[in-house]
Amino acid sequence: MSRRKAKKQVFEQIEVIDAGAKGKTIAKAPDGKVVFLSNAVPGDIIDIQTFKKRKAYYEGKAITFHKLSDKRVQPECEHFGTCGGCKWQNMAYEHQLFYKQNEVTNNLTRIGHIELPEITPILGSSNQYFYRNKMEFSFSDSRWLTIEEVQSDEDLGDRNALGFHIPGMWDKILDLKKCHLQADPSNAIRNAVKQFAIDNELEFFNTRNQTGLLRTMMIRTSSTGDIMVLVQFFKDDKAKRELLLDYIADTFPQITSLQYVINGKANDTIYDQDVICYKGEDHIFEEMEGLKFKINAKSFYQTNSEQAYELYKITRNFAGLTGNELVYDLYTGTGTIAQFVAKKASKVIGVESVPDAITAAKENAQLNNINNVEFYVGDMKQVFNDVFLATHGQPDVIITDPPRDGMHKDVVQQILNIAPKKVVYVSCNSATQARDLSLMDVAYKVTKTQAVDMFPQTFHVENVVLLEKR
Repeated sequence: MSRRKAKKQVFEQIEVIDAGAKGKTIAKAPDGKVVFLSNAVPGDIIDIQTFKKRKAYYEGKAITFHKLSDKRVQPECEHFGTCGGCKWQNMAYEHQLFYKQNEVTNNLTRIGHIELPEITPILGSSNQYFYRNKMEFSFSDSRWLTIEEVQSDEDLGDRNALGFHIPGMWDKILDLKKCHLQADPSNAIRNAVKQFAIDNELEFFNTRNQTGLLRTMMIRTSSTGDIMVLVQFFKDDKAKRELLLDYIADTFPQITSLQYVINGKANDTIYDQDVICYKGEDHIFEEMEGLKFKINAKSFYQTNSEQAYELYKITRNFAGLTGNELVYDLYTGTGTIAQFVAKKASKVIGVESVPDAITAAKENAQLNNINNVEFYVGDMKQVFNDVFLATHGQPDVIITDPPRDGMHKDVVQQILNIAPKKVVYVSCNSATQARDLSLMDVAYKVTKTQAVDMFPQTFHVENVVLLEKR
């Protein structure tokens, strides 16, 4: 049965009134329904063309701007609007913070239906650009073309690109000139590698045909000055591989870790691949309050080092440790939070389901001479049984920092069964956090909440909540 195509409608002279989830802005249609927009700023007065109609809302885009919002600023980046990365670059930073704070508060009250204490204002980032410590770029022999390029009769020259996937297009790559997310020498390395590859006829990858040599490049920088570059090749060609890697090493001697992967799979994830160190070390170091964290090519580390420090300080502060507490740190990853709070605790037990992360956590704890932390691999839903609690003790405080999906309801139930005096819940998705908090509302009261902006120019926001036993 063919569905009738929704008739596109145009609404004229509509004011954009709010910003909502996933970076969309919000207007009201004449019939009272909400319209979600992706190319406007609150305060704009626009004509809207709809392209989707649902029972309760429309999706649309601004086609005419009658009045521009005073919340607007000129985007810094020439790629803004095509690249899907920094969707809020056209909104002044104080307004970005306002809408992030708003989203967290709305989620906690509307989804969580919980009573909130006085809200601590969101903590903004001192760097609004060049704050990321990790970027991944893709090579492509069929770069994304602008409308102007498609319509022009001119020869477009080579179609090679090194940059980001266009949103919603798995095989089209935007060729980046300058990205404002990672500090130098990130742009210099990417541009030099691209030019060298073109000059030396190293083939860029074609996703559809699964052909070519150069696949992806990851650049990691750290606050200690270390730099890691990892090039992913689709096939093994020793001469060409060494030609490129030697060029990178010679041109950028400040690189402390130069590595590569040969990956002939259909997808470009490296987690199941062998990473080979070509020059330097197979890791870099990040540092925080004198603690060193060893990061390898596959390690997870918060991508904004400076704000991660602020986030962890808030977490430790909310836990209110005096030196006598037993702390459980759930979803501990490579144990950064566990080690960060350890000096204020009697003992910290970190639990994580990824074995490699726990290996790294143990190594980092040893490196930092921290003797009051222990790390265990386990599925959060099953690990906290009576034997585990009898062995390790009843925690006074639980810190939890789950992935975007939040905690499984069985994990929430485990926390309620364990019944620590305090729970500190760190979240990168306040909607799933709110859902979990509503389940805990029977036994715990939210006494503090603080949003932290880790990702300026985007709609993402972290939130930390302190729960205390009723």
